[in-house]
Order: sequence, then C-alpha cells, then structure tokens
Amino acid sequence: MTETHPDTPPRMGRLATAAVFATTLEWFDFLIYATAAALVLGPQFFPSSNPVAGTLASFATFAVGFVARPLGGIIAGHAGDRYGRKPPLVAAMLVMGVATFAIGVLPNYAAIGVWAPILLVVARLVQGLGVGAQWGGAALLLTEHAPTERRGFYGSLVQTGAVLGAVAGNLFFLILTATLSDEQFTSWGWRVPFLSGVVLVLIGLYVQLKIEDTPVFKALQASSAAAKREAGLSKAPLLQAIRRYWKEILQATGAFFVVNATFYILISGVLDYATKTVGMTRTSILLCVMGAGLTQVITMPFFGALTDRLGSRKQLYLAGTVGMAIWAFPLFWLLDSGSVPLVFLALLVGFTIHATMYGPQASLYAEMFPADVRYSGASLGYQFASVFAGGLAPFIMTALLAATGASWSVSLYIIATAVVTFLAVATIRERFRRDLYETSADEDAAASAARRPESSPAR
Repeated sequence: MTETHPDTPPRMGRLATAAVFATTLEWFDFLIYATAAALVLGPQFFPSSNPVAGTLASFATFAVGFVARPLGGIIAGHAGDRYGRKPPLVAAMLVMGVATFAIGVLPNYAAIGVWAPILLVVARLVQGLGVGAQWGGAALLLTEHAPTERRGFYGSLVQTGAVLGAVAGNLFFLILTATLSDEQFTSWGWRVPFLSGVVLVLIGLYVQLKIEDTPVFKALQASSAAAKREAGLSKAPLLQAIRRYWKEILQATGAFFVVNATFYILISGVLDYATKTVGMTRTSILLCVMGAGLTQVITMPFFGALTDRLGSRKQLYLAGTVGMAIWAFPLFWLLDSGSVPLVFLALLVGFTIHATMYGPQASLYAEMFPADVRYSGASLGYQFASVFAGGLAPFIMTALLAATGASWSVSLYIIATAVVTFLAVATIRERFRRDLYETSADEDAAASAARRPESSPAR
C-alpha cells in the first residue's frame, strides 16, 4: 500500500479525550490493586503471623495480573490486526470492569477461607487479560489517527492514562484513609474503589458506539482481496509478527524494562517501603506519590512533543535510561531521610526521568512495525516486559529489602533493568515519521527493488 492517505482525521480532540479517559479508567482499575496490595490485601486475604510474608503474598498476586497480560496482548493483537483496532479495546474495557467489580465484592479469608485468595487470583488474572489487551488498541487509536508531525504528542496522551489512573487510585485511597477509621477502612472501605469498575463498562459501550476505527485499518479493509493476501492480512498476523519481526518484538520488550520496573517501584513499592521501613505515615507517602506522579500529565506530552521536534524518539529514550540509572541511588538516599519535602523531590525527579521514556514510547513502538502486524508486534513487546519487569518489581523490591536489609540492593536492581533497556533501544532501527500505512508487503517490495540490479544501458 503505497498511496498517500490524509494524516489529519476529523474530531481528533474527541478521539484523544475518549482514548485518554478509557485508558485512565482501565489503569485505575488495574493499579488500585497495587495500592491495596501495599496497604490492606495481605491481612485480608493472606493472613500470616509474619507481616513480610503477607505483603509478599499480596504482591505475588499483584504480579499474577502481569503474567496474564501477554495472553491478553496475544489475543488482542491477533484480533486488532485482523478485525480492527477498536473491537479488542472495547472488549478489554468490559472484561476489566467486570473483574474489578468482582474484587470489590469478594469475601475475605475470614469469611470463606482458602477460596478467598483463590478467587482473588482468578479476578486478578482476568484483570491482566483486560489490561494486556487494552494498551495496543488505545495507542494505535491515537497514533494511527494523529497527524504525522504530531504523532509523538498524541501517542504520549495514551501514556498519561496510566499516570492519571494511578493518581486517581491513590487519591481515592487517600480520601478513604483520611475519612474512615482504620477499622472501617480494613473492613469495607478498601472495597469502594474496586466497585467503581462498573464505570469502565459504560465507557466501553460509548467507545463502541461513538468512536470510529483508525484510517490505517480502514485502508487495509478497503484493499482488494489480492492486496490483502499480498499484505499478509489473510494470514495469522500474530504468527507473521513473530516469524518476521521477532527481533523488533525483543527490542520492544527490552526497551520497556526500566520504564515498567521503576513505575511500579515508584507507585507501589515505595508505599510499602516508606510506611514499614522509613516510618512515614500512610497519608504523607500517598500525597508524595500522588503529587509527584501527577506532574507526568504535563511532562509526558511535553517529551512526546519534543521528539516530534528533535526528529528522533531514540535519543531522548536513551537519555532517560541513563538518567534513571544515575538516579537509582539518590532516589533511596532521599527516601531514607523520611522528610516529606525530600521524599517528594526524590519521586518528582524519578517520575520526570521516567516521562522522558514513557512519553515517546507509543509512537516509537508504532513506527517499529508495519500496519498489518502493528497491533500484535507492539502489544507483545509491551506486555512481555510487563511480566518480567513490571509486575515482579514490587515483589523483587520487598524480597531484596528483606534479604539485605538495605536499599542499595533495589538501586542495583534498577540499574540492571536500565542496562537491559539501553542495549535494546540502542539497537532499534528508528523509523521517525514512518508511513503508518506501509505493510509487510510494501517492505518486501522496497527490499526487492533495492536488491534488483539496474538495467544495463542500451548499446
């Protein structure tokens, strides 16, 4: 597909609003579990005489959701490349909303015994499927609609949804802890945020009825049957993505390591560390995390737009990777002070460095893959990293602190993930402002033309 298509679709503002709102609610539902795991789920579902063991168990269940994310990405990737970007996005919201509501009404261990943690794990697995399916659809909904020269900016708006969801979750818990007694919070108050999952179901229905699929996928649909076969659309896009673009998938996986690990350390691991090791109050650390994280609503679009002007996504991403490795030790030095201003500064710098990578990520990933396998390739890279770097990060942090008794071990863990990310991003072939309508067949044709020897001059 080599024809030129218009880059500026109508109603871009409405699309951006819908995508950000849907992503915010999706991540709110998924991430309130992180806050609840640090504050209350251990004694509710994993009673133990050892508080560390209870926290580890709740964080392990938190990680279970990430184990399911690649499966969600696989299913959604195949459906998104075959049937459109919108259907799996809508399905993801419906599944997430139902699973989150189910956690809110789930009886605890004292009520139903061992069935409580079993059902919690099942609900968390379903949440993982939902969030694993969601990111690719939301990211492509904006990047494939966006004007080429503003692709980095619009792609970054999807990323703000995760931050807004985390901040909203922390704010919800902050209000609950401030207005309820400890007994009220532990008995029923923690359930209130989960019950709001029903709102996501309504948003999913709105997107299904009011939002159109991307012009890139519409162009694929409009192709002739022969063109579809040539572009690979009649094949299994997931298998094609793995067979032909396994290197790009691995690069995308590695690129997300330090981004995902530090995000969950900053929004979840720090809550447990600050309250139990440093001795900060639950309210003060929630305020610090929420306030510092909220700045990413500004910094991520800024850095996404900056890549549009720099002419490179990689350069800023690599700079952020180095910056996060450098900040790994100062982060915990400031956290260990227990001073609210210093803790806020530590988190503010951490979230700002994080934004230099997470902001341009959606546009970087979209430009790594051709149109016919883009959903599959981008989703696989994103979601595989979430298992090894994201969901396990709070668990690894808690285990390292328990084993060493010192925060330097967590700093070294952050540096190790930064090394993986730096090596992965450095090897990515940047395709800045790539024609997103380009398919695998177009790449084959271009490669064939490049290999074809020029005709000999006439004698």
